[in-house]
Amino acid sequence: MTRKPIAKNADARTAWWEGLPAGIREQVDGYVLQDSLLAAVRVLVDVGFVRDGVGVGTAQLIVGDRYAHYGDRVAREPDSPLDPESLALRADGVVGRVVAIEAIWDGGTVHDWFVVLLAVAEDPDAEHVLATIPWGAAERHLGEGADRGARHPSAVVAERAGEALAARLRVPFHFASPDTPDDEAPRWRA
Repeated sequence: MTRKPIAKNADARTAWWEGLPAGIREQVDGYVLQDSLLAAVRVLVDVGFVRDGVGVGTAQLIVGDRYAHYGDRVAREPDSPLDPESLALRADGVVGRVVAIEAIWDGGTVHDWFVVLLAVAEDPDAEHVLATIPWGAAERHLGEGADRGARHPSAVVAERAGEALAARLRVPFHFASPDTPDDEAPRWRA
């Protein structure tokens, strides 16, 4: 009998999960409830690789299943404020004169692609993070059924918030790659 790979089959992942000792399941669920994705994945890789060859990708899917199981019970890190007043207040706290607002792509194993909204200061020459906008936060900000076309929701939110803040501060807004995630896109230059 051919065994379906765990990663591609939710039933196989569930069966594998249920075959783990209760203590391991409780530890992983504890990390999930604290929104500690990497710690939960590490536990599964540590026990799963030795036992069944479960790697990082499969462990992420299993932990994702646990996140879905707990839903709103997960104590998530608060979203960055994206309202114009909060962003303007954060920009007011930047040392030096803000000369531009910029949106840049970044990515990671936890949040996949996300956008960082920056205030670029002239003197001292520096950039200051105003908001980090991962997919989930962007969707919550846009609301259900929001028309964003085929664009990544983080890009839509960053563009709207960045343009509004730049207009308020009377500085340019720069987003080199609003339609495609690209962490090597050209940066803003004066």
